[in-house]
Amino acid sequence: MKACLLLLLCAPALAQDLNVGRSLAATCANCHGTQGRSRGPAMPPLAGMKADVMLESLADYRRGAQPGTVMPQIVKGYTEAQLRLVAAYFASVPAAQARP
Repeated sequence: MKACLLLLLCAPALAQDLNVGRSLAATCANCHGTQGRSRGPAMPPLAGMKADVMLESLADYRRGAQPGTVMPQIVKGYTEAQLRLVAAYFASVPAAQARP
């Protein structure tokens, strides 16, 4: 009972965090598509990616372990807290369904 009450009390804060994450992730749409749903094979889709997987990849870009054209610069423009919000947002977006 207490756990359910705690979850209900935290729900508005979680929704607000996802909205902040969505706002921060708007920049990603330029390359990765709206809501992280890429339109072609050139860019990996972000929708539905597990947050820990995304954060590990972003950390690789930040420290230079993963080469990239603009990603190393972009990721350095965000704080760790902001990157966690972005990763949580994309993890909450359902992955695009494959088209027949």
